Amino acid sequence: MAESIKEVADSSFDEEVLKSDKPTVVDFWAPWCGPCKAIGPMLDELAQVYGDKVKFTKCNVDDNPLTPGKFGIKAIPTLIFFKDGEVAEQITGMVAKSKLEDALESVIS
Repeated sequence: MAESIKEVADSSFDEEVLKSDKPTVVDFWAPWCGPCKAIGPMLDELAQVYGDKVKFTKCNVDDNPLTPGKFGIKAIPTLIFFKDGEVAEQITGMVAKSKLEDALESVIS
């Protein structure tokens, strides 16, 4: 995981994500999930490009069951894009990098 991607837990989610002063992406994932591992390098690249405008975080669903439940996460990887503490976009599954870039651009604007 890139240094620019911060791990968040049930206990730190509100502070790190909902109260963040910039749009925040949360990658809901698990270590045993193949597609989660595959999407990881893409997120690392995007964090390098968008890191000054968007906060990138990861939430391990095995270690933190409350937060995924709160947001109705049924499958992983699920990426939720938050803006001003609200869900702005949500993407589930392995997708093209361009789809992630489009979602990022929409939460930045």
